[in-house]
Amino acid sequence: MSFVTTPRAAAIYARISSDPHETRAGVERQRQDCRAEAERLGWPLVDEYIDNDVSAYSGKPRPEYQRLLSDIEAGAVDALLVWHQDRLHRRPIELEHFFQIVDRAGISSNIRSVTGNADFGTGDGILVARITGAVSANESASKSRRILRKKEELAAAGLPVTGGRRPFGYTRDQLHVDPVEADIVRDLVRRFLAGDSVKSLTEWLSDTGIPTTGGGEWRTTTVRQIMTSPRIAGLMEHRGQVIGPARWPAIITEDEHQRVVAAFAARKRTGQRAPQRYLLSGGLLRCGKCGTRLYSTPREGRRRYGCLKGPDHRGCGRLFITAEPLEELVTLAVLYRLDTPELAQTINAQTEADHRAREVADIIEQTQGRLDDLGQMFAAGEISRREFVTMRTTIVQQQETAERRLATLTRTDALAGLFGTGRSLSETWHDLTLARQQAIIRALTTVITIGPGQRGTRGLDPNRVDIEWRV
Repeated sequence: MSFVTTPRAAAIYARISSDPHETRAGVERQRQDCRAEAERLGWPLVDEYIDNDVSAYSGKPRPEYQRLLSDIEAGAVDALLVWHQDRLHRRPIELEHFFQIVDRAGISSNIRSVTGNADFGTGDGILVARITGAVSANESASKSRRILRKKEELAAAGLPVTGGRRPFGYTRDQLHVDPVEADIVRDLVRRFLAGDSVKSLTEWLSDTGIPTTGGGEWRTTTVRQIMTSPRIAGLMEHRGQVIGPARWPAIITEDEHQRVVAAFAARKRTGQRAPQRYLLSGGLLRCGKCGTRLYSTPREGRRRYGCLKGPDHRGCGRLFITAEPLEELVTLAVLYRLDTPELAQTINAQTEADHRAREVADIIEQTQGRLDDLGQMFAAGEISRREFVTMRTTIVQQQETAERRLATLTRTDALAGLFGTGRSLSETWHDLTLARQQAIIRALTTVITIGPGQRGTRGLDPNRVDIEWRV
């Protein structure tokens, strides 16, 4: 084993397990103490590696720690200062791996801690480090058990698990609604059910300057998490399962929560993540010659819809139509439809549809409960693996069927507040996102059949377009 006696490139590693508010006060104190120790020792500092709000016991990746190891192996760092040994490791397996790396690099004697007497350069020092590491691991495990037990108690009482970042829509104690943020949550849910994409909602939050609870940038994952969280429906979730009503007030109804979850599930199955480029794509158009769906099929810079043949499409391949005039015609028809008395009469039947939607939402909840029970039976050895797989497949199929049904029943959310507004909406139609326009069209129509064109005809013949109205 070789030892480096005079470091030429020392570094500092600092870490703190929990810093939900990103104050960085804990790691900053460690840095200051380590810098003072480096100055006392006369070690030249070349870099600092900071893992803030990252546990060393959970086993999750520590990006800066991994970067430190890579730099030690590359010879870019030949000495290290930490505030205490447990800032480096709280798992014996990681400690042993660290021993191997610093031993190969020949810098074991140049690992120092500000507090304690960490000495990785001697056999006795390594033994003490191993004992210290085992004690730290045991302390972390005991703390983890206490925290888990406390979470179990809070969950059983329907109380929030305090600590961590404040959930959007609620105050710091997580028991009261923040009125301003709650209105934003309701708006997000309403607009999502009306057809806006998560991407467009995220951009809206960013553009309007609405802050996140952590002060960072809005991301689609954050917006999705807010909208699908049982919390905003006043439900208590524990270990990924809803276990009952919570003590805090709801921002949206349970019915709205179920519809949001069903809508996300439907989008996941279809693979649609972002607004499409064509207004009428996605299976809405049908070929008047063979009955198969039309696809977006640009040619020479022109947007078109066409019937495609071949093993993947199985169409006749003999019908095409230019996109722009067709989209304009359908849009005008939809806006006119919004102002018709027939639509208002049809929408009056929505009360019954809402009732059916609640019944379907109950089915989804029941199937989820059956899946949970099934998992517990398998874990307890009451059923075999084959029985578990067979029964689970049946239940999942029932659940997915109910989710698709719920998504269909709630499509008129896209029309909320739009009845009788066709004329005024025509002035702002182009300001809507493509996803919102699509949602309105799909809420009103079932299928649009395109008939064959006539040779020599210029422009779009309206008689080619047959719209079947949903409502």
